Amino acid sequence: MDPVTIVMVACLAVGAVVGLLAGMLGIGGGLIIVPAISYLLVHVQHMDTALVMPIAVATSLATIIFTGASSALAHYRLGNIDRQLVSWCSAGIAVGATLGAQAASHMPGHLLKDIFAVLVILIAAQMIFGRTSASSYQAGKASLVAVGGGTGFFSALMGIGGGALLVPLLVWLQVNIRKAIGCAAFSGLVIAVFGTVSFVLAGLNRPGLPDWSVGYVYLPALAGIVVTSVFTASIGAKLGQRMDTGFLKKILAGLLVLVSIRMIAGIE
Repeated sequence: MDPVTIVMVACLAVGAVVGLLAGMLGIGGGLIIVPAISYLLVHVQHMDTALVMPIAVATSLATIIFTGASSALAHYRLGNIDRQLVSWCSAGIAVGATLGAQAASHMPGHLLKDIFAVLVILIAAQMIFGRTSASSYQAGKASLVAVGGGTGFFSALMGIGGGALLVPLLVWLQVNIRKAIGCAAFSGLVIAVFGTVSFVLAGLNRPGLPDWSVGYVYLPALAGIVVTSVFTASIGAKLGQRMDTGFLKKILAGLLVLVSIRMIAGIE
């Protein structure tokens, strides 16, 4: 089996997992996709590690266009999408995601890898120890745009859907947890679209990119993940309505810490 086929088959399994998590926990799956693609590109396709991280981040964002659309539609049908909340968050996210993708595409691959790993550890710590109690502040237009901008920037920088960042921030602003998860699902789609376009433009005519790439987006990995994740995302959204996801988040967070430590130590 040739390396490209191996990557596609492996990404089918990755997609099934991240689709469930996208719908269930309101995360875009990039926290899993980026390390998985990085590992496959280094160990299966033997790619230059300087290119691995921007390709992994860009491809992760591209997959979230599909998983985000499926998850957002599921949450819309469940009544979890607040139009005013989504509109103001998306305004900030569009700008933040564009800037974040540009920053990541011009950053050395090893530096981007370390930044990703450290930020994932911080997100994992918040998932384990963070409190979801509301503050005395209510979600207003300015605060939603600001929260959206920051979430968009760091999410595009990391190749994630932003749910792990956006949900606790919205809950802190007194937004209902279900509405916050629904907003995060839709916002992941906005982040993915603006971030992916920025990565495609930044990677055009970039030397050293593998065949079947559009800018920094690697199509074989994208196809493998999308084929399974678009189906499991709606299943995850329905499961999230019926179960306590707190324990699952803590298990996922622990695994993310281990993966991040491995990335800091080196993915070669």
